[in-house]
Amino acid sequence: MTATLVDMRTQDRRADKDADFSAYMSARQPALYRTAYLLAGDHAGAEDLLQNAFAKLYLSWDRIRDHEAIDGYVRRIMVNEHNSLWRRAWKRREHTTDTMPETGTVDTYDDGTGGALWAYVSTLPPRQRSVIVLRYYEQLSEAEIADVLGISVGTVKSQASRALAGLRARAPRSLDPSESGEPR
Repeated sequence: MTATLVDMRTQDRRADKDADFSAYMSARQPALYRTAYLLAGDHAGAEDLLQNAFAKLYLSWDRIRDHEAIDGYVRRIMVNEHNSLWRRAWKRREHTTDTMPETGTVDTYDDGTGGALWAYVSTLPPRQRSVIVLRYYEQLSEAEIADVLGISVGTVKSQASRALAGLRARAPRSLDPSESGEPR
């Protein structure tokens, strides 16, 4: 009879964990998907990145003490996963072909990449791109970015500075708001 009671308590805890995790995932998935998309640059990569992040989050759900900081923890998982993908040798290999692939379908998802500047942001190195995405797309402070990426605030500043300098050098003058007469 005692073993049955222990089994019932374990099942109840597991059900509570699953319910809490499902509620969090349902509430935060759209916003976190946007971050994943901005990091990965495409929908398939974003879905994989977010799915891996949620899987890792679920495995450590019981050990999380500060439930107010879960979004930062998930962003950190996504950034680490994205960076580890770039380190894999098979990801770096390029395959040339004589024909161009057909373009995909038209997306109606508003991911913040519709502007012409996004083409230049997507060419940044992974760490610089992560800093730019978290700073300008997710509106995080330098301290929050440093916490998410596990780097110092000074490194965040230097990576942002290098990224912005690179964007200024590569992007055409027509993208500069001060050149087009638009207010900043």
